[in-house]
Amino acid sequence: MTLKYLLLDVFTRQRLQGNQLAVVQKADGLSDAEMQAIAREFNLSETVFLTKPQSESNVSGVRIFTPYQELPFAGHPTVGAAVVLGLQHERSAVRMEEKIGLVTALFEKADKRSGEARFALPKLPVKVADLTNKLAIAQALGIEVEEIGCDVYAPAVYTAGVTFHLIPVRDAGVLERVKPNQGMFDAVFSHDHHSAYVFTLTPDEPENDIAARMFGMDIGEDPGTGSAAAALIGLLSDKSDIGTGQVDFALRQGKEMGRLCRISLQLRRENEVLVHGAIGGHAVIVGEGELDLD
Repeated sequence: MTLKYLLLDVFTRQRLQGNQLAVVQKADGLSDAEMQAIAREFNLSETVFLTKPQSESNVSGVRIFTPYQELPFAGHPTVGAAVVLGLQHERSAVRMEEKIGLVTALFEKADKRSGEARFALPKLPVKVADLTNKLAIAQALGIEVEEIGCDVYAPAVYTAGVTFHLIPVRDAGVLERVKPNQGMFDAVFSHDHHSAYVFTLTPDEPENDIAARMFGMDIGEDPGTGSAAAALIGLLSDKSDIGTGQVDFALRQGKEMGRLCRISLQLRRENEVLVHGAIGGHAVIVGEGELDLD
């Protein structure tokens, strides 16, 4: 068995930046165990497997694997898959069947190897828990207690399909100095995948409103985490003073790793309730190859 794959950089217009992604095409003949083994072979934060959709009105099925587990949803794999499918099928709207449900992405082609995709969240973010032990959080992140918190935001756990501990810090300088204490990390960030999405507001940075770093999920640090940005939309909405209206944010992630990602966030509220969330970004194909599984 041979399978073609593409390599992409996601959440960037520039090759060799952003978050890396492998997209394996025509993967219907693979078992779950084989998909997991291939994802481990690529050893990227996520690998996507494209399959035939269950409904003819949809473009593709999409399976998402880290090197260690399958995820029901993830942001940069969804953006990357949408760009690949949009380019291949010449579609401006790409309907994909993911584990979490149907995801529709709007696609705009930039050239024959790149484009931009934005999609409405298949599941709106909800709050799971508050995080009140600031001392433990600070110790787990290698910063000071008084550096926890930013503007109106306090630590909390949210999910939009994948659970994240959202940790606001005082400013971009603190964000840059975060150095996780692995001996404490899993105990402090104990929900599900043991992840900490550390973020801050960036009023002095004209190209973005928010900066973030993501640690955990057995992958160390991730340069661009759309599912965490999706969870963050929940916290942004809950602390918003907008009763009815739409707000857009630009978020950077991965700068500290030398893999700058730019993620667009959008939320809409009606009568003080979140009714819509979306994320998006650019992706560029940087390589292709063939898996030989015989």
